[in-house]
Amino acid sequence: MSLNLKLHSGFLSLALPYYRCYSTPRTRHLRSRNQTVPAIRCAKRTGKQRYPSEKKKLKQKHKQVLNDVNNKFEGFWRLSKLAVPVHKDPGKDFIGVSRALLDEITKVLEFPVASMLPAEAFTVVRKSFDARKVLKEPKFVYTVDMDVSKLLDLEPRTWDFISRLEAKVGSVEHMLHKRASGDLINIIHDCKKVGDDTLLRKEISSGSEGLYKYPRTRKPKVAVVGSGPSGLFASLVLAELGADVTLIERGQAVEQRGRDIGALVVRQMLEMESNFCFGEGGAGTWSDGKLVTRIGRNSNSVLAVMNTLVHFGAPANILVDGKPHLGTDRLIPLLRNFRQHLQRLGVTIKFGTRVDDLLIENARIVGVKVSDSKDNSQSDIQKLGFDAVILAVGHSARDIYEMLVSHNINLVPKDFAVGLRMEHPQELINSIQYSELATEVQKGRGKVPVADYKVAKYVSGEDGDALSGVVTTNRSCYSFCMCPGGQIVLTSTNPSELCINGMSFSRRSSRWANAALVVTVSAKDFDALDLHGPLAGVKFQREFEQRAAIMGGGNFVAPAQKVTDFLENKLSASPLPPSSYRLGVKAASLHELFPTHLTDALKHSISMFDEELPGFISDTGLLHGVETRTSCPLQIPRNNETCESTSLKGLYPVGEGAGYAGGIVSAAADGMYAGFAVAKDFGLFPGDIESILGKAQAAGFAKY
Repeated sequence: MSLNLKLHSGFLSLALPYYRCYSTPRTRHLRSRNQTVPAIRCAKRTGKQRYPSEKKKLKQKHKQVLNDVNNKFEGFWRLSKLAVPVHKDPGKDFIGVSRALLDEITKVLEFPVASMLPAEAFTVVRKSFDARKVLKEPKFVYTVDMDVSKLLDLEPRTWDFISRLEAKVGSVEHMLHKRASGDLINIIHDCKKVGDDTLLRKEISSGSEGLYKYPRTRKPKVAVVGSGPSGLFASLVLAELGADVTLIERGQAVEQRGRDIGALVVRQMLEMESNFCFGEGGAGTWSDGKLVTRIGRNSNSVLAVMNTLVHFGAPANILVDGKPHLGTDRLIPLLRNFRQHLQRLGVTIKFGTRVDDLLIENARIVGVKVSDSKDNSQSDIQKLGFDAVILAVGHSARDIYEMLVSHNINLVPKDFAVGLRMEHPQELINSIQYSELATEVQKGRGKVPVADYKVAKYVSGEDGDALSGVVTTNRSCYSFCMCPGGQIVLTSTNPSELCINGMSFSRRSSRWANAALVVTVSAKDFDALDLHGPLAGVKFQREFEQRAAIMGGGNFVAPAQKVTDFLENKLSASPLPPSSYRLGVKAASLHELFPTHLTDALKHSISMFDEELPGFISDTGLLHGVETRTSCPLQIPRNNETCESTSLKGLYPVGEGAGYAGGIVSAAADGMYAGFAVAKDFGLFPGDIESILGKAQAAGFAKY
């Protein structure tokens, strides 16, 4: 078995808070396809390891940067890689310009006295914490924008030093204009001003309303099914552009949803339609609230999402943090503000309403059948007519998938990952990652971030899978959705099944750290269990969720095993180490839960992780079963440009439940693009989506 390990630990890279209204990055559009996307990428080549072609390309870029500087005294200079030792920095929560940061800026400018530089002329756009062991000491690393005009106004003696400043790719770069940032609401308002003038000129010249699919007196009626990030952002776009939007959510508003989750945790009472998966905000509401994404942290669409979250109450530091997260406690008031804004726009929100079927005429959707989500008999079914339906459900809405199959709507199985959730004392992870600096964490209130980790390994199946009688398969094994200072929670939506996830609050002050350790699975694994068809992946998930429920003995008790015992194939003796999972744990043989080839892959991965994180394998490490819902097990094919289903006119599958996103930000961005696409189809938006948000970018396999 060949092993190739890649480790990311102790280093946080941070995003730039900009929105480029004039940029159209040439990136791949979200595509409908069944494809294995490896979770491991080759490390970026640097220095002498670069290919000659890469060196030539970098040299050309460097030359272009130098030639682009026509006037050093106009615009802005971006100064990167400014490293401040941790003992000199105010700490992780400070995003201003400190005296220590000014010291680093003076070195770049070769200015003699740091105290003479006005802090007002500089803006922090990126802040990261680098605690890699190869460094002499941990550092905060900054990227700063220098406003030349303001600097010269406040300190004219910097003129000579600016005149000698030379551009360097990746560290000192000149920008004629600072890229504007804006939230989605303001972006749409600006577009409407431009669009109204353009349409007026076209109507005067043409003498008709041919640009509109419906008369202006007739607003298109659009149903958005699901109030997760994709559904909320699609609703926001359409409502701001003038559509008649109805947002349908099977779960409850966050206030009632919180009470239902409390009853589940305290009294083991599962509300099947209002829980950790279903309800306002989607599954991400009661999770870590991660805002990390792989679709381009500095892309226009991501920055629009981030600024919109700030508009509705998120702290402004998410625009600077490299690993931004909100936490459940901050998501709840944010969602309330979001909902109230939609209602002011005239959006009808139906909580506790389940979509049971689609209304179809002449191969086009014309509405939906809905009922009270608490009424399993469906005795009060209503038929609601719509011009379009945006399907923005989460990947736990398995009944929706079954309903789509009944209408012969094409669903394509795709690869995902399954595994177990590992929990350690947070102090152990702090110690492993930070050594003597661990004392500075202080339960999320110290100078440095609560320590996390991200580990990954690529396993060639030539040896391991062959021993198990399974067709050779290459697999990625990695940590997923790591929650520092968090807790393990139940994400089951059926009493006969058991699956778990991690969550944390904004401070990440819990005494536990947890992360899923997962391995990729594909159609070959489904076939090995005689699971076939478009819902094979869903059936695969259910199989192991039911096994986990039986192992736990019922009442949502989670099967658990010490990691040391898991590696040795033996049942853990009682008592087990303490667990954050509040519904209880029971010693079980988790090494018997999955097929042997998957278990072997997990074992090899854990052993390799321990080499990079010494102490990862310890008696305090506790594995919990089972983690199966890492991403959607299928994809609903759609048109690349219009987001419309390839099987049914008027149906627009979006977000995580459609297989096009993973995590809060990528789901929100997908819903945003879909909202514009639908608005354009109905004549509400005559502009070019890409000219505003750039081209939609595909999310990677590992979404967090």
